[in-house]
Amino acid sequence: MGRQSPIRIGKRVPSLAGITDSGDVLKSDTLLNQWVVIYFYPRDSTPGCTSEAVDFGKLAPRFRKLGCTIVGVSRDSVASHARFREKHALPFTLVADTDETWCTAFDVIHEKVLYGKRHLGVVRSTFLIDPQGVLRAEWRGVKVTGHAQAVLDALQDARKNAG
Repeated sequence: MGRQSPIRIGKRVPSLAGITDSGDVLKSDTLLNQWVVIYFYPRDSTPGCTSEAVDFGKLAPRFRKLGCTIVGVSRDSVASHARFREKHALPFTLVADTDETWCTAFDVIHEKVLYGKRHLGVVRSTFLIDPQGVLRAEWRGVKVTGHAQAVLDALQDARKNAG
């Protein structure tokens, strides 16, 4: 099976499905007709990932008001996601991408170096998708501080430019 080419700005996002923190199946096609932010993070309950999730959580009402759904994705298990979401009262769905389908489609798994050792890991990345399922903006190698607000600002601009 050949490797799928990664999603690019201006191109439609492929159909994906994944198990959520509640154990339900989320199909990306069910997110059509609304703006969507999909953010990828390395691991539940680590300091940077927790800060990022909490930041998106605080801004979630403003995203919703603009007709946008937030989805967090990592390779952690459904049980880990459920604990993480409950502990921080996250008001959005987390997808347990244990088979790396979503990570591969968005090309977010790359070689990283931690304490001098090389490993493959999720590079913190965020994607803004329009109501037709087309990728409109992407952030790769994200620094957490101020990121959720930057995504919200980009959503506001994208909505204005969309008409």
